[in-house]
Amino acid sequence: MDQYVITGGVPLVGETEISGMKNAALPILAASIMTDETVTLENLPDVDDVRVLIEALRSIGADIKYIDRHTVSVCGAGIGSCEIQYEYIKKIRASYYLLGALLGKYKNAAVPLPGGCNIGSRPIDLHLKGLNAIGGNVKILYGTIIGKSERLHGAHIFMDTVSVGATINIMMAASRAEGRTIIENAAKEPHVVDVANFLNSMGANIKGAGTDVIRIKGVKDFHGTSYMIVPDMIEAGTFMCAAAATRGDIMIKGVIPKHLEAITAKLREIGCEIEEFDDSIRVVAARRLSRTHIKTNPYPGFPTDMQPQIGVVLTLAQGTSVVTESIFENRFKYVDELTRMGASIKVEGNSAIIDGVDCLMGARVSSPDLRAGAALVVAALAAEGTSVIEDIKFIERGYEDFEQKLEALGADISRVSAEGKSGRLKVRTS
Repeated sequence: MDQYVITGGVPLVGETEISGMKNAALPILAASIMTDETVTLENLPDVDDVRVLIEALRSIGADIKYIDRHTVSVCGAGIGSCEIQYEYIKKIRASYYLLGALLGKYKNAAVPLPGGCNIGSRPIDLHLKGLNAIGGNVKILYGTIIGKSERLHGAHIFMDTVSVGATINIMMAASRAEGRTIIENAAKEPHVVDVANFLNSMGANIKGAGTDVIRIKGVKDFHGTSYMIVPDMIEAGTFMCAAAATRGDIMIKGVIPKHLEAITAKLREIGCEIEEFDDSIRVVAARRLSRTHIKTNPYPGFPTDMQPQIGVVLTLAQGTSVVTESIFENRFKYVDELTRMGASIKVEGNSAIIDGVDCLMGARVSSPDLRAGAALVVAALAAEGTSVIEDIKFIERGYEDFEQKLEALGADISRVSAEGKSGRLKVRTS
């Protein structure tokens, strides 16, 4: 199993380019089969989750070809089954987007309950409620979500809580339903907007994405399109935190600064110098940073996917900070690993009380999930001595060329494979 070996204590300096947004690419890839014509997707991130979803789509008959590393053509005309096999999607949460896509196009879908990171309870009741409201007849049988409908129709749907996944799933299916659908208390995240823009480029009629009320007028057919996926705000935020934690100076290119406002505001508050440009952002941390309080919230609030990374930054800040997690109850699993590196953190309920320390020390730690794994890499880069990060398979689910990008910024990071039970490390050369 591959690991990262990192010798920290060196400020990260230089430029890095951000990849396409994983959280937008997955639903857009699922939605691309909703037409029989060819769809071309550009700026697709080359990460494990995307590759798994592509194989799942191919397994039901979609014709997907790579034009280059970040561009694919998708044709759903040959799809002969609406049943996804468990083996293809057990590793990713975003498999549920196939439900909305297949139900919208074929009025039929069978998708196993999703996998992904264990960061807390993520029930799909809102997905079922919304899809049933438009006539999807969706239920769970033997671990599989099954939907079958003679006719999808418009409906007025009020979301009990803000849910990105449910908003996108309902939006996909409703875009091919008869009549008008209104989704109230809808999620406003940038990837919700990106999916709506993509669907509109195929002929959908969706208005209000990015607000809490989305209005959809169903259409009979979609057509082919070419679409570029937006940059990954969470990858960008991770590099922003890496600059802050290592007291570095990083120019992060190929971003939409508007998407990063919540992260930018907090980093400025604790003492980072930040310059914003049209499609890039520069983060400089010239001195020790100060304390703050953070509470995660749906967009445009501070993103839950950035909570572990900012938590690492605050372990090295002066004073006591409080980080409150309002989205997922298991988002503090990285705390025990950070404590092994010398952090002083106490978790009480859904809050972490962080007493800043002068420095972190290298240690052998394990990635509990995608974002926590990235946060531990940031911690290792800031720490004195050498760290080993295990279970990097989680990190590779959402970060493209992570070690290469960090190495280009001056990081001392190597990807290695462990040999046997002894824990000896062997540098991988291929």
